[in-house]
Amino acid sequence: MKAFEPATMLAEDWRNGLFLGRIETAEGPSPVLLKGGVLHDMSRVAPTAAQLVADRAFDASAGTALGDLDGLKPHLLSPVDLQCVKAAGVTFAVSAVERVIEERARGDAGKAAEVRAMLEGRIGGGIRGLKPGSPEAMALKQALIDEGMWSQYLEVAIGPDAEIFTKSPVLSTVGWGAEIGVRSDSSWNNPEPEIAILSDSHGEPVGASLGNDVNLRDFEGRSALLLGKAKDNNASCSLGPFVRLFDASFTMDDVRNAEIDLLIEGEDGYVLEGHSSMREISRDPTDLVAQAMSEHHYPDGYILFLGTLFAPTQDRDDPGRGFTHKVGDMVSISTPKLGKLVNRVTYSKSAAPWTLGISGLMHNLAARGLLGAR
Repeated sequence: MKAFEPATMLAEDWRNGLFLGRIETAEGPSPVLLKGGVLHDMSRVAPTAAQLVADRAFDASAGTALGDLDGLKPHLLSPVDLQCVKAAGVTFAVSAVERVIEERARGDAGKAAEVRAMLEGRIGGGIRGLKPGSPEAMALKQALIDEGMWSQYLEVAIGPDAEIFTKSPVLSTVGWGAEIGVRSDSSWNNPEPEIAILSDSHGEPVGASLGNDVNLRDFEGRSALLLGKAKDNNASCSLGPFVRLFDASFTMDDVRNAEIDLLIEGEDGYVLEGHSSMREISRDPTDLVAQAMSEHHYPDGYILFLGTLFAPTQDRDDPGRGFTHKVGDMVSISTPKLGKLVNRVTYSKSAAPWTLGISGLMHNLAARGLLGAR
């Protein structure tokens, strides 16, 4: 694994922004704030990242200064803990086309190129720039129905309702430097480089992070009812390195204008570079955050993956079979305002087991005398 160096792994202006994260200490997991380049342990102020957000306890000076991050080697955890982990799917035109391809190819990567060639000329450009739910979008829907080309994926791409699903259980996400997992029985899968918005219990966005919504294309392509198996597996969701909190130096407009780069480096010498522009998203991030909140209650807040433009079609092995992960792949997701999230691919069954659940965390915090800290 690449070494964590703030100058290369954090935002370009990391000494000017305010960042929320979590680290593993000798006593257990602790929420931290990074301000002015100095890392502060906030566990005595608020024992969890969720509580830190709920209390808006963002005064780093109230915590314990651990030193300048340049001189530390913290064990970074996922920056969220008790928040629900949600994701929005098919929020870009290209991702809509790719989901239809998966559906028509029934999860067979070998058939995907043929289906892609048939679809792209017909609908690839037809849904770009459409406002979901608009009269124009509904007219395109009817035309595609008439042509026998309609799909459940196009419904969430251009219809009024976004696809919002639960990506990962509370406390199961992994952070910067951790291994990420794909199922060993999957033969067609890929990373999904995304920005994720952290919101409080009222649905108010407080910051953003990078995330990898690891996806099994063969499972989901066989049936949309396999979405849970395609999305939720051990170590299949990474976030980090930190959540950048919104302030004068970082706003929702920075999310809307973000350019996200992806680099995959295989142990076999394979290299894939990808790019995703948030300017091409079909739904505004605030609309997606609101749809995720809907009529739910998230007492500890939630973090929402916004979806990705990236859809890997570059062949890795056999012609026409596109891309799929191999064990050992190094995945780097980056954007200047949020830094770089780096993880190594392994099988979900081989990744570190998820053992610290909610009860375990509460026992740990109680033993440390932190549950009364507010």
